[in-house]
Amino acid sequence: MTRGRPIAYSPDEAANAAMQVFWARGYESASTRDLLEAMRLSRSSLYQAFGNKEQLFLEALRRYRESLLGRLERRLEAAPSAMAFLETLFRETAQEAGSDRAALGCLIFNSASELGQQDGLPSQHARQSIAAIAALFRQAVTRAQAEDDIAPDRDAAALASYLTMGMAGLRTLLKSGADAEQAGQAVELLLDGLRR
Repeated sequence: MTRGRPIAYSPDEAANAAMQVFWARGYESASTRDLLEAMRLSRSSLYQAFGNKEQLFLEALRRYRESLLGRLERRLEAAPSAMAFLETLFRETAQEAGSDRAALGCLIFNSASELGQQDGLPSQHARQSIAAIAALFRQAVTRAQAEDDIAPDRDAAALASYLTMGMAGLRTLLKSGADAEQAGQAVELLLDGLRR
């Protein structure tokens, strides 16, 4: 029995290239041609390795989510306090104003905004990714309550939603061209809301 031709590309690199296309263009606007050019694949190789465009998007979003949440979980774990983690995260994000990174926004928030309440797996996975961010923020809030930086009688789930909305709004502001001063002022108001 003869073996098939060996894969002459890196599936990992190809998936990461697709992620960049979806991040920059969005799900609907990313054409198959855009994806093939970025991934340096033929149409048949793309379908053989990843299935259709929808499956490729789900893989790209999964990679982005796992990478982002992995980094944030490590930062939270290493932080001297949960409040320090939150303050640093939001302030550093505000300081990205005017950068290429800020102009791209966040693939998760971008996708949730684009796909909204549509039916289908892309929209469903975007919502699940938002929920995963909220779960991380809830973990941080619960720790901050244990460390006496947030009042223990406040609703941790509601505060996690508040932080998720705050980050989504901040990413949108930065994507639309807000400067570091505007973003920084908004962040300080948001952080003040946690301490009350």
